[in-house]
Amino acid sequence: MKIEVWQGDITTLAVDAIVNAANESLLGGGGVDGAIHRAAGPALLAECRQLPELRPGVRCPTGEVVATGGYALPARHVFHTAGPVWQDGQRHEAALLANCYWKSLQLAEKLDLMSIAFPAISCGIYGYPVHQAARIAATETVAWQRSHSQPRRIILVAYNTATFQAYQQALLAAGQSSGDDEAPAPGAAFVPGHPASASF
Repeated sequence: MKIEVWQGDITTLAVDAIVNAANESLLGGGGVDGAIHRAAGPALLAECRQLPELRPGVRCPTGEVVATGGYALPARHVFHTAGPVWQDGQRHEAALLANCYWKSLQLAEKLDLMSIAFPAISCGIYGYPVHQAARIAATETVAWQRSHSQPRRIILVAYNTATFQAYQQALLAAGQSSGDDEAPAPGAAFVPGHPASASF
């Protein structure tokens, strides 16, 4: 299996787990975090509130992952990960972002899941440069798939065309050749001619 890239709404994907680019409180926010909470319904926030605080206001430290149910989402699980805020690239941002991907994949393997979808973690309000973040996403997912059998299906979800193209370029640089076959991500709601997909 090859890493898939898909442009569209991650909340529509009928996969075993979608990853939420959350904040450390896990109490919802803007961007993909807010979209996932809205689509999942209030039960998701209720479960997040029940998770223990490791220190005041922190249920998921940066670079870590916490799982909850998917509730009204097509996905069975939501993996909440707190990506790093981009500062200057000298504050361990790359290692922390890599952890978000690797630890999500470890958790998927532990839960015996076969499919997982990632948003562009830290690329919204946290300001991580898209091309640098895409390289990390590609490097981590390709390395995982070369050495593990699960999850078999890994989808990188782009919220716009620039991110989609950044993922394509990063996957090629990571050593995966572009596939000729193009197929929709599972459970995706497609608008003809709008969301794009490709396998690498």
